[in-house]
Amino acid sequence: MFGWLRKRKAAREFPDAMWHAVLAQFPFLSQRDASQVARLRELAGQFLAQKEFTGAHGFVITDEVALAIAAQAVLPVLNLGLDWYDDFVGIVVHPGEVVAKRTSVDESGVVHDWEEVISGEAMDRGPVMLSWSDVAGSGESAREGYNVVIHEFVHKIDMRGGSPDGCPPMPSSTARKAWQGVMQREYEAFREKVIIAERFGGDETWLDAYGAQSIDEFFAVASEAYFVAPKRFREEHAALAQLFDKFFGPQMRDPGP
Repeated sequence: MFGWLRKRKAAREFPDAMWHAVLAQFPFLSQRDASQVARLRELAGQFLAQKEFTGAHGFVITDEVALAIAAQAVLPVLNLGLDWYDDFVGIVVHPGEVVAKRTSVDESGVVHDWEEVISGEAMDRGPVMLSWSDVAGSGESAREGYNVVIHEFVHKIDMRGGSPDGCPPMPSSTARKAWQGVMQREYEAFREKVIIAERFGGDETWLDAYGAQSIDEFFAVASEAYFVAPKRFREEHAALAQLFDKFFGPQMRDPGP
């Protein structure tokens, strides 16, 4: 075992066979040139050294489970570096989806309590929660642009600038304004399509309709598709693809599904 309850500074080593099994299970990881795949493996080892995994409800964190999560989690920071994840340590893995209790107060001061079924959650300066059933199925769900690991870790990137607002930290106010301009236009257009589909029987969107909830959710949903189904994402969201290219850096050798 890698020793999940201890912090380690040296990058973790893992067998070639284990790494190749992860690449086979999640083909979108290897759809890049050899140097990027090597970098991905290096970052996954560093990630395993820095983070602590905890299994919930009896779920056992095996080496294979931890590596599968690590390899997907570092994909968004392949060119940015692991410093973008230095505000937290813990990753909690549940065997399946979780029923979360929610509370909100409306403008009239009325408190509303409800339950929400979730497959993942990222907490500001806190741990990331993931459903293993969703993580394990990420290879198959890539064609739908769905990936719970990337979704939650993009939320962590978004949160580095404060409250999640669909804009990661930018080098200047000009860059931030440019990002927000593109993101807002794309979000509003997507939200309109979702409304038309849900209320008037229009065509369903390829991207998960959950992205219409808020602009920060749209950023996370769009990022999932950008990394795991880049070809279709570029066809449907060319402006966002160009925006993400500038921030996340060059990614793909083979456009994939």
